[in-house]
Amino acid sequence: MKITAIKPYPVWIGIRNQLIVKVETDAGIRGWGESGLSGREMAVAGALEHYTRFLVGRDPFKIGAIWQETYRSQYFEGGRVLQAAISAVDIALHDIKGKALGVPVYDLLGGKQRTLVPAFASTGDEAEGDAAIARARELVAMGFAAIRFFPLGQSSRDVFEPRESIGPTAAMLNKARRELGGDVVLGIDYHHRLSVAEAASFCNKLDRGVLDFLEEPIRDETPEAYESLRTMTEIPFAVGEEFASKWQFLPYIERGIHQFNRIDVCNVGGLTEAMKVAGWSEAHYVDLMPHNPLGPICTAATVHFGAAVPNFAWLETRAPESKLGFDNSEFFPVQPRLEGAAYPVNPAPGLGVEVNEELVRQQSFKFWEAPHLKRRDGSVTNW
Repeated sequence: MKITAIKPYPVWIGIRNQLIVKVETDAGIRGWGESGLSGREMAVAGALEHYTRFLVGRDPFKIGAIWQETYRSQYFEGGRVLQAAISAVDIALHDIKGKALGVPVYDLLGGKQRTLVPAFASTGDEAEGDAAIARARELVAMGFAAIRFFPLGQSSRDVFEPRESIGPTAAMLNKARRELGGDVVLGIDYHHRLSVAEAASFCNKLDRGVLDFLEEPIRDETPEAYESLRTMTEIPFAVGEEFASKWQFLPYIERGIHQFNRIDVCNVGGLTEAMKVAGWSEAHYVDLMPHNPLGPICTAATVHFGAAVPNFAWLETRAPESKLGFDNSEFFPVQPRLEGAAYPVNPAPGLGVEVNEELVRQQSFKFWEAPHLKRRDGSVTNW
């Protein structure tokens, strides 16, 4: 079997673009992958055009060798754009191999270790204060045992003052813990909007035992900054959704900086790289809590990943945020579906996802920018 084509489809689905990637073979078997670099899809599509030039004619079963060739056969290796392209191809090759052998992708990763992949859900970035707590109650009623909040002001499209969000957000979380009880897992995603000092101040305003995880409180480029924050709070950290290789995970895993690994299979280098990070995490007792922000292909790949690893906590899902439209059934007639608060592990060959390619071809790409946030003094701050 040989690869005959790699076709990127950057298309608008719901309220955001998805970069869906199709790998075709001369045996008529096709595989689907997805890139996770939201907002920069055309850059990834350009990288895929470069890779297609030498991947056509390759044996799609040689997934590890293709990963090494796409990573190493250039002077400027790695980086988020190239790794997002490699991720999409790698996932599609696993889909092809599973279909060709008649086995689910999790069998290519060592076999199934669980029949259900548990998920966590979020209150939504537009629900604040009592409204967020009310949505959390809805999620508990749906069966979710782990719930993520967002800081007040998260939905702003223009001005965000980190310091101003700290007090009200801490008060909301303290109230949520009192009202929801001690059994449910509660976390918050601060979307790397704080400094070390601001994050420490926020943690000090929380009652003891309120949070089970604090996600991305500060930017991740400097592990030493996280180490400094680690000494100021006992709350577990969830970090890693932006990491584009095992090497970026290295200091966080080996220095004991984070407790939940927010790995994204569509950014880190696909399932090939994700499995290496998973084993490394297991050796250091770091639990996996994968990032899953966009489409059903990413969800399906991560469900197979979650089925095949021992150190798994929860997979991100968007229930009940169906208005986002990322899982539109017209585009993805067959895809993973939540049952309660977990994804059943699909035994179908490959990823178990079907794409309406004709409809995808009819869709256009729309340029989308994340909000360019500023503080009240006019300076730029993190989105």
